[in-house]
Amino acid sequence: MPDVEFVLVQPLYEGNVGFAARAIKNFGFTRLVLVDPCPLGDDAIARAGHAKDVLESAKRLTLSEVFSGSDCVIATTGELSKSICNPMRMPYYTPREIRRLIEPCQGRVSVLFGRENWGLNNREIRKSDVICTIPTSAEYPILNLSHAVAIIAYELADLPRGEYLLAGREQMEHLYQHIDQYLTLIGHPGFKRDVTMLLVRRILGRANLTAREASTLHGLMRRSEWYITPGGKRPENGTPDNEPGEPDE
Repeated sequence: MPDVEFVLVQPLYEGNVGFAARAIKNFGFTRLVLVDPCPLGDDAIARAGHAKDVLESAKRLTLSEVFSGSDCVIATTGELSKSICNPMRMPYYTPREIRRLIEPCQGRVSVLFGRENWGLNNREIRKSDVICTIPTSAEYPILNLSHAVAIIAYELADLPRGEYLLAGREQMEHLYQHIDQYLTLIGHPGFKRDVTMLLVRRILGRANLTAREASTLHGLMRRSEWYITPGGKRPENGTPDNEPGEPDE
């Protein structure tokens, strides 16, 4: 079963933090993470109600610590890209689709919620693996922070036990670095690099790779690198492609 945590990035109002703690406990969750929050006092405690324990046990982390400790980071946003030519906030998924995406997996899943006044910035969106948005009326599309938390917690509640482990954050970052190096090897145009790597992150972020699958992608790239590199030693047909420490199949 995924270990889901709800991450509030620089929340402005302590009442919203208290209500968010209450919302996640309503649906069986306990992991609340606060990134550079506003001061919390009596109002937060009052709004939390019987979820005071969730509020008091909330971890205070930097956003870098959230990314490094999570196997999948989901960014929530109300602002969406208008075209696939701008992939920063596309493709995006509803909370129900997010549930289907993560329910077969194990590992830590972090759901990011942005600031009440302007949400998550492009740098934070860029680093995330998956984009989630809550469908709302075009007449008044912006939800209160705690309401957004409650809707997503409801959709993700009672997830069944997962069937496999996700490739970890370190493994995925290693894979992204390898792909970036591979683009250099094949002469991919430099001016396309940032968008290409962003699209790669989006594709693989929603693919929920296992450690073995990530290892296989490494192996495929290495094998083609041997053929591409002038004077490179071509592998024998029986040469394993797995990463060190991965079993042969």
